[in-house]
Amino acid sequence: MNLQTERYYWKKGYKIIAGLDESGRGPLAGPVTATAVIINPKFQIKNQTFKKILKDTRDSKKLSEKQREKIFKLIQKRPYIKFAHSSICSKTIDKINIENATKKAMKNCLNKILLKYNPKNILILIDGNRILDKNLKISQKAIVKGDDKIFSIALASIIAKVTRDKKMRKLSLQYPKYYFHQHKGYGTKLHRKLIKKYGPCKIHRQSYHPIKK
Repeated sequence: MNLQTERYYWKKGYKIIAGLDESGRGPLAGPVTATAVIINPKFQIKNQTFKKILKDTRDSKKLSEKQREKIFKLIQKRPYIKFAHSSICSKTIDKINIENATKKAMKNCLNKILLKYNPKNILILIDGNRILDKNLKISQKAIVKGDDKIFSIALASIIAKVTRDKKMRKLSLQYPKYYFHQHKGYGTKLHRKLIKKYGPCKIHRQSYHPIKK
């Protein structure tokens, strides 16, 4: 990874570049989690820890669980990297649909992390092919496969994935017979077999097939 895209927009006059991504659109159970990440443009690239983060970061789907956890630990106490995350539960996903739930989680992140900044100085870089909301008073750019191209988006994807996985491990303690700690709610062969055997539980998405009747 590199900071080519962030540097390009910093030179364009944007003081705040926020990378935005999510984890958990597809699973049959559990929340969808979004994360927004800001890199301070004034930090020193010579910082060895940052160099390591930059070198190791890529789309979260291309990293092992251990690799994601390692990067997340490095990120947590770095003053030049700020982030916020938000999760929307399965009940709300069923009520407003996954698209709107994802947008809600993303807006929650932005509200947490961007409150003190002037909207005119902010650019949001979003993974995907759609901007977040045309009514937002903030510049937005949707970038297809952004989590594989842009550092701040890739970091957002890692944080969202690690955060959601942690939630699923906790939920697995509440619902041990579903093995959520293993498949994280995704529709694996094992998970579908367990749903068929026990039926859905409270954190399953009732609007998703094969749970939806």
